[in-house]
Amino acid sequence: MNSEFTIAVHSLVYLAYKPERMASSEAIADNVATNPARIRKVMSCLRRGGYVDTREGAGGGYRLTLDPAVVTLADVYRLMAQGSVIPGWCSGNPEMDCVVGSNMREVMDGIFCKAEKQLEQYFGGITISDVLGQIHECEDC
Repeated sequence: MNSEFTIAVHSLVYLAYKPERMASSEAIADNVATNPARIRKVMSCLRRGGYVDTREGAGGGYRLTLDPAVVTLADVYRLMAQGSVIPGWCSGNPEMDCVVGSNMREVMDGIFCKAEKQLEQYFGGITISDVLGQIHECEDC
């Protein structure tokens, strides 16, 4: 899992929380606890995906364009982090003369692919509104 996914979810939830659903990269960065340049990079991906748009000038910033009750974490995951569960390197070598070493990569690839599909399925049941609702429940704690 990469941090851009977490930043994207946090940013979308923050925009859903704002009554006008708009905020500057500086305001989002302050809320996420990172720098505005990193926010702009993530928001650029979200803009290309159709989740936010931008308004220039005074009072401008990023604006949520989709209903937060419709956007799922699976949508955001596919945009920002799909494939991140699968490691870039796996042990073993298909050319080995050992049944374990020669098949480990293929078996582990299958395991990680299945895990990623289950993760996406789980994320598909959680919307940006759901995350915001859980945050509101934390306020009551």
